[in-house]
Amino acid sequence: MRRGFLLAAAAAIALLTACSTPSVPGSTGQGGSQAPATGDRLTIGTTADVVNYNPLVGNSRTDSWVTNLMYPHLTQMDEAGKRIPYLATEWSYSKDGKTATVKLRDDMKWSDGKPVTADDVVFAVTAVQKEKFGVVAGLITAMEKAEAVSPTEVKFTLSRPDGTFLDNVGFWLPIVPKHVFEKAPSVQKFANDANWVSAGPYKLTKVERGQRYIMERVEPFGPGQPTVKEIVFRVFPDVNTEVLALRNGEIDLIGNVLPPSTAADLKNDPKLKLVQVPSLGWAHLQYNTKRKPMDDVRVRQALAHAVDYEAIRNIALKGYAKSANSSVLTPSQPDYADPSVSEYAFDPAKSKQLLQEAGVTNLSLSMIYDQADPNIARWAPMVRDAAKQAGIEIKLQGLERNTYLDKTLKRDFDIYAGSWAIMDNPPANLGLAFKTGGFINYAQVSDPKLDKLIDEGQRALTREEAKAPIQEAAKIIHDQVYDNVLYVETFNIAHSIKWTGFKPMPSELLSIVNPLSLAAVKPAS
Repeated sequence: MRRGFLLAAAAAIALLTACSTPSVPGSTGQGGSQAPATGDRLTIGTTADVVNYNPLVGNSRTDSWVTNLMYPHLTQMDEAGKRIPYLATEWSYSKDGKTATVKLRDDMKWSDGKPVTADDVVFAVTAVQKEKFGVVAGLITAMEKAEAVSPTEVKFTLSRPDGTFLDNVGFWLPIVPKHVFEKAPSVQKFANDANWVSAGPYKLTKVERGQRYIMERVEPFGPGQPTVKEIVFRVFPDVNTEVLALRNGEIDLIGNVLPPSTAADLKNDPKLKLVQVPSLGWAHLQYNTKRKPMDDVRVRQALAHAVDYEAIRNIALKGYAKSANSSVLTPSQPDYADPSVSEYAFDPAKSKQLLQEAGVTNLSLSMIYDQADPNIARWAPMVRDAAKQAGIEIKLQGLERNTYLDKTLKRDFDIYAGSWAIMDNPPANLGLAFKTGGFINYAQVSDPKLDKLIDEGQRALTREEAKAPIQEAAKIIHDQVYDNVLYVETFNIAHSIKWTGFKPMPSELLSIVNPLSLAAVKPAS
């Protein structure tokens, strides 16, 4: 999702869709393109300032990149999307699935010298539960209470078996210092914009808004001390300016995923390396099932057959995308993907037939999208033009981001064009996106059979047990066109060949700018 899952009403989409805020670039006044890299400084380009320093409510890419280096999560993600230990060393469920236990490292400290303990974990998750904000609140609905059994052990009591709980709380919940955040009347409203007390591999030491954010290495750091002493995030107004700075040697890498056309231009530059990784999310069209005539599955199927998926992938995405088989269980999720499900064929004649069967003529709909999203802005006209061949009129509404978010949250649209940046846990993801009343159920799906299958998948304590009901649920979503998945993007991230060791993660929110990656990167020999 875009901090792929959402953090507070307007931020909900921000986690699942790309985010960009124009800023004034800073300049070091030095090209440095010929100087060899050292372990002293790594400079990263971004197109957005930090909006929120409170990691529990941050909602831009740069928010995530900076605060993830300051505040630990229980688990991290490897390149395949699997959970791996970080603050947590091990985690498990009881036999009945109603108790979850997490054991913690004992060697991590906050920057003021106090130890990171189970009390901090309990405070963070309880604050989110009580104040009911952010995507984490939507992912921990089974939690009755959390308690510190010891300084290094947390026990969660659940109201029902929930095999998604530990994955969700482990990966999505930033751990904050209780002794700092508890002083605020509201954790959600705590700005945390100065005098930071953190416990990551880097600490934030200087902020020049619109220019740069400087972070210094923490020594020692329990999970592993990074090679690079200083991380600098430089703010640029757009990707083109970032690319120029990268080519000139002013920065070492671009944190945000490159638009496909830009990646195609850079792939043969001998001074740069393109890192490619398939996304755990997808681009899609959602049809408002509460608006006529889209409450009729035949109309939704007609719309699905009126999209030229291959053209979108090859032309708009320059080939940096693959088919999702029109399924929410994409090839990026091999443990769940169902090979029996196939992509809707682009078939205008079939669309016309389905509309005729539904008794619909002169179908005219509007489609909203974020006009600042370069990929969607490129393929939205292709959706409109292909639909014309089926006799369907689609009126494009490219909107300023805040207006787009507002309309989406209010479900004020016929067709929604967007993307989930990371959908890493299908049982939990489907509950958020397609269960009746789900936090990001923008299509307003309400299907009792689907709800039952998602519940069954979430109760399962292993992936093996969850697979069958979740695959059946995904087939319903496919056949009923509750979501029309267009493609899975192949992300391209560019860095100078002077550096090596980056660990790419399958999300733009993680990119190669994540704690594991920046702890491993080093100058190329």
